[in-house]
Amino acid sequence: MNDDVLFRTGGHAAHIALNRPGALNSLTHDMVLRIDAKLTEWEHDPAVETVVITGEGERGLCAGGDIRAIHDDARDGDGSTAAAFWR
Repeated sequence: MNDDVLFRTGGHAAHIALNRPGALNSLTHDMVLRIDAKLTEWEHDPAVETVVITGEGERGLCAGGDIRAIHDDARDGDGSTAAAFWR
């Protein structure tokens, strides 16, 4: 199970917790896809009125895209994951 991003609901709120504190909660392509799917699901859930996004750890909410993963994909892969991430 991938626990880089955690989801839960409570009351009228849905919660997303970015869970990569060692990487300043930087986003991977997989995380973006999972967040997008969950936001789409919650968009059609009448019980969800608001979405709260938090970042685990003490150093900040999110550093943005995981540049190391993008670099590694461009160097070792075909670059398609990095291209899809930015698209």
